[in-house]
Amino acid sequence: MAHDIEHAAGQARSPSPAPGRSARLWLTFVDGLAVLGTILIGVLMVIICTDILARNAMGSSLPLVSELGALLLVMIVCLQLPATVRADRLARTEVFYIPIRERHPKAGAALSCLFNLVGSCVLGAIAWASLSILVKDFESGEFIGVTGIATLPTYPFRILIFIGIAVSSIQFLVQAVAEARSVNWRGPSHVSD
Repeated sequence: MAHDIEHAAGQARSPSPAPGRSARLWLTFVDGLAVLGTILIGVLMVIICTDILARNAMGSSLPLVSELGALLLVMIVCLQLPATVRADRLARTEVFYIPIRERHPKAGAALSCLFNLVGSCVLGAIAWASLSILVKDFESGEFIGVTGIATLPTYPFRILIFIGIAVSSIQFLVQAVAEARSVNWRGPSHVSD
């Protein structure tokens, strides 16, 4: 059944032309953020395993582990979100979406375009809000940890979170434009059997 859904989704999308140089650079940048997120998953695993060993060997936790783990988790999600949007792997109600794309390609493309535009606006608003948090953390010298033991500034983490969210918003907009361009607005409004 999953194969049928993927096959139907693949049929619903029209083939896209080979991307130009700027499009390839953009795709490389989006994929690079996903790679960075994957590397950070490995870093988070090492931190957690090291903390477990320290708790068993020394009877106490390492400094910064809980705060660093929380920030890394948010960074991972934000850095991998643009690639998820580009791959069209966000959760949506495919019970309705795929049949609409099959029976009424124009309506399906319009629905997908609307979905992507709303996603772009929502993530744009989140990026705007996170930018103010980033500026506040940078200006006030916000840090995590305990003074005198171990501290880290929060602004480098906030920068990567902001970049991930802003790129996701732009990727949603790119997807919306691609959906709008993929529709032959002068052709038939539905697929006949």
